[in-house]
Amino acid sequence: MDVLINVVVGLHIIGIASLLGGFLTQMKAMGAGTARFVPAMLHGALTMLVTGVALVGLNQADGMSVNTLKIGVKLAVLIVILGLVYVKRDDEKIDKAVFGAVGGLTVVNIFIALLWH
Repeated sequence: MDVLINVVVGLHIIGIASLLGGFLTQMKAMGAGTARFVPAMLHGALTMLVTGVALVGLNQADGMSVNTLKIGVKLAVLIVILGLVYVKRDDEKIDKAVFGAVGGLTVVNIFIALLWH
């Protein structure tokens, strides 16, 4: 079970790398007002959602306790990110505030995962 959980954690990290990487590659365009949500950002957010749900289930099945408040907050943040990226995915230009919010919320989600015990 530990190997499976570690594989899913790895996939979860790949998802967040895709979301954050997509954001970082568009930072110069954000400054120019021409940033857009690239497909990697949507796919990364969806990967995080699927693997996050799988991790909760796998950890509970393995008898580990899960901090449901932390998971709930992370899920809420991810749903906001996913909603923004999904709704605006076809727009040629994304408002700087919206684009910055997605990047900021992504970083917040990373720090919640790392610092909330």
